[in-house]
Amino acid sequence: MPEQAEKQFDQNHAPEPEDESPEKKSRRKLVIIAVLTLLVIGAALFYWHSTFTEDTDDAQVDGDLYQVSSRIAGQVIKVYVEDNQEVKAGDLLAEIDPKDFQVALEQAQANLANAEAAAIQANVNVPITTITSNTSINTTGFDVQSGQAAVAQAQKQVAAAEARVDQAKANEVRANADLERYKPLVEKDVISKQQYDAAVASAAANRAGTLEAESTLIAQQEAVRQAQQKLAQSRSTAMEASKNGPSQIRAQQARANAALAAVKQAQAQVDQAKLNLSYTKITAPTTGIVNKKNVNIGANLSVGQDLLTIIPLTNLWVTANFKETQLESMREGQKVVVKVDALGGKKFHGTVRQIGGATGSRLSLFPPENATGNYVKVVQRIPVRIDFTNLDQENSDHKLRPGYSVTPIVSVK
Repeated sequence: MPEQAEKQFDQNHAPEPEDESPEKKSRRKLVIIAVLTLLVIGAALFYWHSTFTEDTDDAQVDGDLYQVSSRIAGQVIKVYVEDNQEVKAGDLLAEIDPKDFQVALEQAQANLANAEAAAIQANVNVPITTITSNTSINTTGFDVQSGQAAVAQAQKQVAAAEARVDQAKANEVRANADLERYKPLVEKDVISKQQYDAAVASAAANRAGTLEAESTLIAQQEAVRQAQQKLAQSRSTAMEASKNGPSQIRAQQARANAALAAVKQAQAQVDQAKLNLSYTKITAPTTGIVNKKNVNIGANLSVGQDLLTIIPLTNLWVTANFKETQLESMREGQKVVVKVDALGGKKFHGTVRQIGGATGSRLSLFPPENATGNYVKVVQRIPVRIDFTNLDQENSDHKLRPGYSVTPIVSVK
């Protein structure tokens, strides 16, 4: 207590400082002004430099979530993964019983072999049909020519038979005239009975010759009719061959094309059977972490049934929800530094890839309705996609995960 009283006494009775000189006061003012000036300049520089970047803490790491599902129906016989297990692209995840699909493949291969054999036969028949058709056309053409020659020959023979008939009739007329002249002569015994009998025989012979010539003429005329019928038949056959030949060739070619189409169809069935058999082995579509595993041995799967989810570790990006007032100078391709909270503020590098087409409120499940006129202006946020530029090296340990909160800093100047 005495010490405190002493100190109080000394302070109360301390000598008053002497008045400072004007020079010291002026120097002190200059120092204060300089300090204040430096502070203002520093604050201005800090504010001006802050306009070089835009940042937000409303951002997170995004990535495609791969839903692995079954492409065929069947029973699971093996499962190779568990939840939270890391897998690489192409790793085997599960197997479906392949027996039914192996049988289907063998059946499809047998159908393909049958279709190929039918196609070979159909293609071999194309040139055979072509040759047969051309031969038929040529043969019928020759038949028509032969028929025309036969008709001409028969017509000539008819003309000759007609001439012989005329000749026989002339002989008959002459013989009859001789017989009429011999009758009074034989009655008057001017000529002998023998000469008269010879004239009678000659007339009878000429009459028989006339009948024979007429019969021959009728036969030749019938031959002409038959030759004309045969010619008409040959012409009809030739016309039919000319019309049907190309059609038969086209029909055979169409059958060959249909056989080739059947081969392609059978080949497609084989390819589909092979695909279905390959689908019995379910593999990882990308490198990542297995989550939401929902498949076990013995389960009967249906087509499209979800089995598990793979969260990627490589194909990642950042979705940052910037305020609309921060987007004035933001452009695609600008450099970005991304700080990850979960990794102790570790920095990653990226670029602005896309600026969203609408604000988050407009893209929400229930967008706001302001038709009542009670709209209150609120600063909105727009999603901006930021792609990592060197993720393979900066995330070589694969510690970056979708959903991590980050702070992207975009260089806008």
